[in-house]
Amino acid sequence: MSRRAIRFLAWALPLLVVLVWTGIPLSGQSGARNGEWRYYGGDAGSTKYSPLDQINKDNVKDLRIAWRWKADNFGTRPDFNYQVTPLMVGGVVYATAGLRRDVVAIDGATGETLWMFRFDEGVRGQKAPIRPAAGRGVAFWTDGREERILHVTPGYHLIALDAKSGRPVPSFGSDGVVDLYEGLDRPIPQDGQIGLNSPPIVVRDVVVVGAAMQALAPSKDFVAGFVRGYDVRTGKRVWIFHTIPTPGEFGNDTWENDSWRSTGNTGVWGPMAADEELGYVYLPVETPTNDLYGGHRPGNGLFGESLVCLDARTGKRIWHFQFIHHGIWDYDIPTTPNLIDITVNGRRIRAVAQVTKQAFTYVFDRVTGQPVWPIEERPVPQSDVPGEKTSPTQPFPTKPPAFDRQGVGLDDLIDFTPEVKAEALKIASQYKLGPLFTPPIVAGSNGLRGVLMLPTLTGGANWQGAAVDSETGLLYVASVTNPAVAAVVKDPGRSSMDYVSGQLGARPAAGGAPATPALPEGCGLNGPQGLPLVKPPWGRITAIDLNTGNLAWMVPNGETPDCVKNHPLLNGVNVPKTGKPERPGIMVTKALVFAGEGGGLFAVPPISGGPMFRAYDKKTGEIVFEFKLPGNQTGIPMTYMLNGKQYIVVAVGARSQPAELVALTLP
Repeated sequence: MSRRAIRFLAWALPLLVVLVWTGIPLSGQSGARNGEWRYYGGDAGSTKYSPLDQINKDNVKDLRIAWRWKADNFGTRPDFNYQVTPLMVGGVVYATAGLRRDVVAIDGATGETLWMFRFDEGVRGQKAPIRPAAGRGVAFWTDGREERILHVTPGYHLIALDAKSGRPVPSFGSDGVVDLYEGLDRPIPQDGQIGLNSPPIVVRDVVVVGAAMQALAPSKDFVAGFVRGYDVRTGKRVWIFHTIPTPGEFGNDTWENDSWRSTGNTGVWGPMAADEELGYVYLPVETPTNDLYGGHRPGNGLFGESLVCLDARTGKRIWHFQFIHHGIWDYDIPTTPNLIDITVNGRRIRAVAQVTKQAFTYVFDRVTGQPVWPIEERPVPQSDVPGEKTSPTQPFPTKPPAFDRQGVGLDDLIDFTPEVKAEALKIASQYKLGPLFTPPIVAGSNGLRGVLMLPTLTGGANWQGAAVDSETGLLYVASVTNPAVAAVVKDPGRSSMDYVSGQLGARPAAGGAPATPALPEGCGLNGPQGLPLVKPPWGRITAIDLNTGNLAWMVPNGETPDCVKNHPLLNGVNVPKTGKPERPGIMVTKALVFAGEGGGLFAVPPISGGPMFRAYDKKTGEIVFEFKLPGNQTGIPMTYMLNGKQYIVVAVGARSQPAELVALTLP
């Protein structure tokens, strides 16, 4: 036996003994355990599944509000876009709150605040690049004696807190704090260039931390979002993984003209998943600098827009798959992968499924990285933007089918009446139409405003991601069907790069976002007299059987908006249930699927979101019950059992409704 094998066994055997002794499964993801919710996604594999079934089809109609925890005073002004998913450990709910992203501990039975922690970062925190969203959560660690909460602040500090008291752990970093500006293997970034609003993940005593940067970097020379692992006890950096490889590292040759030296972004801003038995962590990596133009970074650009599997102990790459070569559509990977064991053609597979903005679900053997079903490289349209060199092919999964519409053709346009269809055709004539991966154009080229892009830059799926049923192998994902315009312009006042995203005749947007055209009247959308431009459903929830690779069912997410039903162009028309163009967070229990209508507050049309919270039949998608929340669902639901009662907790908010946590239970 080699020395390497002996070292591995010495490291792995104690863990295997513990797993067997405690009865924890040695493979697969069984969901949240022991009635708690210890991870952002319920378990390390982010199934967002719990085997609890006290709340079931027979009694879900009796749900009522058990407590409400309000975040109004956590900051200089109320937060409305509260994207948190709390944890629950030992009867205590842990969450972030407010624009300063304070950490709070809440009694899981009563909603009483037990403690709060605030870290004053001054200007550095105020300039954080990931506002207005509050943090999406925290991480938890214990060795059976000590319990810690791990938290990344808006100004990009990693903090370890004592879970009982909320006080920083003195032995971690410098009095409980690690400055994440340091140890990036690049120059120290400026305030406002880098941060993170997703929680870190703890794998075998290593805290793995990603990064989020400005979506629109001012220049090609920008900070890179390298991923790092820290010792959970000391805060010492254990490893760093260069998502833009340096010379001598695998993938460096995919950055032509030495573009690896200057290109930035390429971070992991969504949550990560892990297989605790294997000791692997799975990174969903975003787009390199400049979302819609890659002329300054020729080549395929590993590991941009890839799923990367690392050894969490060492940071060494185990395998990877690049979903998009030389990405120029802002199709970064915004959501955590889902780990689940499936059975395909009689063979048990330890799988990882990654849903994407482009509405594909890529499924791999999570040990080897081998695709479960073939993924084909197919020719795609090429760019005519000066200086741009796109990849001649892109990877297309043969299974499962896309869960939302891809590309825009004339047959996709809204056609409730001949008049509506005629107006839609006139609007569409201003844009270039084409299949998925049609590249952006220079605004005004050939008299066209840009490419009509579907899914849009925000997807498809986005940060809310998918949930999987550990028992049946079904994956549930919410998505949006609402096209947007992809175009680039020269804008020296905004960036030193040759081209950046923008449109002709557009009004500038706040916060450094791409310029947006003035919206028409009606529902405020880009179709006939403010109607949506493409056929419904505009928001949907889709179930995918990962054992067969087939779609199980699809239902519209929400009712038809009033501005559509009552639109003068549609008088006398029987409009079908359309859903609303927003993505809710989804949670699965042994009995039901739970999802709201989404917050309707960020990067979505004005007719999106709503306060209804629904329980669906897992097999059919039929609505079993719906409950009106005090606000729109803004976070992913979670559930736990405490003192013999099952609770469901969800973050809510709205444009006129300050953020809060709402706990539901049975009488």
